[in-house]
Amino acid sequence: MAVPIIIENLVKRFGKTEVLKGIDVRIGAGEIFFLLGPSGCGKTTLLRAIAGLNEPDGGRILAGDRDVTHLPPHKRDMGMVFQSYALWPHMTLFENVAFGLEMRGVPKADMAPRVMKALGLVRLADRAQSKPNELSGGQQQRVALARALVIEPQCLLLDEPLSNLDAKLRIEMRTEIRRICKEAGLTAIYVTHDQKEALSIADRVAVLESGRLLQTGAPDEVYLRPRNRFVAQFIGETTFVEGRVTGRKGDGVEVETAAGTWLAAGGVGDGSGTAEAGQPVWLSVRPEAVRLHAEMPDGTPNVFDGALSGTVYLGETAQHDVELPGGIVLKALEVRPRRMVRDGNREPVRVHVDPSDVQVLAE
Repeated sequence: MAVPIIIENLVKRFGKTEVLKGIDVRIGAGEIFFLLGPSGCGKTTLLRAIAGLNEPDGGRILAGDRDVTHLPPHKRDMGMVFQSYALWPHMTLFENVAFGLEMRGVPKADMAPRVMKALGLVRLADRAQSKPNELSGGQQQRVALARALVIEPQCLLLDEPLSNLDAKLRIEMRTEIRRICKEAGLTAIYVTHDQKEALSIADRVAVLESGRLLQTGAPDEVYLRPRNRFVAQFIGETTFVEGRVTGRKGDGVEVETAAGTWLAAGGVGDGSGTAEAGQPVWLSVRPEAVRLHAEMPDGTPNVFDGALSGTVYLGETAQHDVELPGGIVLKALEVRPRRMVRDGNREPVRVHVDPSDVQVLAE
């Protein structure tokens, strides 16, 4: 049965370096929860502390109502999937998956149905007698998942499990991992630096940086309403526009920039919810929020004249650079692009950004 995982004021040091700086987070039972951040932010250290592979220097870890902070890994009812598949090449898939049960002293009569159930969850029951070298990388990763699932853990821990797969397989496995976790009814904690992996699989994500948890929320909430510049630039692409608050207009905030006046709906993304006149701020504008060649009625906010100064062609989409007055360059995403801008070709363009798509971030 899935259990909630509760982390309270967790601290971890390596020598004099504090790698985790008082992490507090609650992960719901049956939730797929992602720890997201750049290399060195502490996400793998946190996952290993939950697994029992790192002893914390402060705080505690609860699995349901059990304090597991100082329990050894095999007593935590947690399964772990690593970057490397670590399959025994001389064993069949059945034997690889059964290995964990053997180590736990499960009677042989009980092993076969549990192994076949785990292989069935990852859709490899018909390959039970195959060897790992007969499988693709994606299939081998499924076996590694089955090996973690067969012990019937309360929580599944995944440390960048797709990093060794090619791009196409990674996309296929995203859907599979979510399906497997939901069908097994597991709480899952998943470490990655791949934002698209997190956005496509997670129920909730936590963004870490330098050992601190900066923001937690549903993928769309963190993407659309980042609380600070780090989160905004780490989750997806964005353009930052420097400005200063001039006042409020209705429910929005007016910000003066080098390109002119912007209107942003709502308050400041750092959680304060307010913006005082004269306050220096940054505006965060996602490329997909910028409408090209916008024909808008007079008086519509956030309409600017500029010039296309460059294009990155990506096939089904293109990302354009739109140069506005004051040297501000917006990234604008176009689906099914019909224009290309080469060096020296500056096409005049009018752009529009809806106020609801402009996030105000405190400086």
